[in-house]
Amino acid sequence: MDRRTVFNGRLLPVVLLLPQLLLTLFFFYWPAGEAVWSSLTTQDAFGQGSVFVGLDNFRDLFSDPLYLNSIVRTVFFCLTVSALAMSLALALAVFADRRIAGRGVYRTLLIWPYAIAPAMSAVLFLFVLNPRVGLLGRWLNRHGVAWDYTLNGNQAMLMVVSASAWKQVSYNFIFFLAGLQSIPRAVIEAARMDGAKGWHRFRTITFPLLSPTTFFLLVVNVVYAAFDTFGTIYALTQGGPGKDTETLVIKVFRDGVINQDIGSSSAQSVVLMFGVIMVTAIQFRFMGRKTLS
Repeated sequence: MDRRTVFNGRLLPVVLLLPQLLLTLFFFYWPAGEAVWSSLTTQDAFGQGSVFVGLDNFRDLFSDPLYLNSIVRTVFFCLTVSALAMSLALALAVFADRRIAGRGVYRTLLIWPYAIAPAMSAVLFLFVLNPRVGLLGRWLNRHGVAWDYTLNGNQAMLMVVSASAWKQVSYNFIFFLAGLQSIPRAVIEAARMDGAKGWHRFRTITFPLLSPTTFFLLVVNVVYAAFDTFGTIYALTQGGPGKDTETLVIKVFRDGVINQDIGSSSAQSVVLMFGVIMVTAIQFRFMGRKTLS
């Protein structure tokens, strides 16, 4: 039976949609339009106005080796954060879905980190991994491990990836647990009776049934790593040491707010926006079709 909501006139649907349309217009389309326009201009020598320069800002970007390095760094960061956050969340969800005593308490504790702001998650990792005041950081240095993420770029990247992934694990955990609970128990029992055990049953039965949830979370995690990790990275390393943790969103902020190069910063934001849109479209085009098949 096809259930549809029928309105007697056209005014009521418009009134109901108007608040969301206004929010989308003022908080997405308007800022996005301003960014596109600013990417086509540059400030004059005295900062009193802007001059239309066309695509010069984009040409300068893609001829800048520092910007190209930031793209590679961002791709690595997004893939690593997404893979780490999703794999840990899936493992935790599998264990929390079992019939164990106090599993409600475990689920609640695993969800809590999602309520923590990105900057506060960075502060928590500072208390743990700071080489001078952090518990684990001081322990590593006392035992002969030269741990100092303020000087070592690889250690800094490891730290920002860990902090960013930890922040997202609880979000992924909620959806993976819901996906596991939506799988019919009869399917699992039938596989168990057919002799499928442990990892083989999970790989051939459970995980394929989780593919819609996995696909959705992959898109969400890529967007999260590209945009929402700004607070975590800036609070931990501010893109340093040097530029070893400077992702595209950090570079946009540094060039636009600190260096006051509005044209270049806007061009970078436009490139980042279209990059994420393209990645999401590719995921929906290919992985979504595979999921539904």
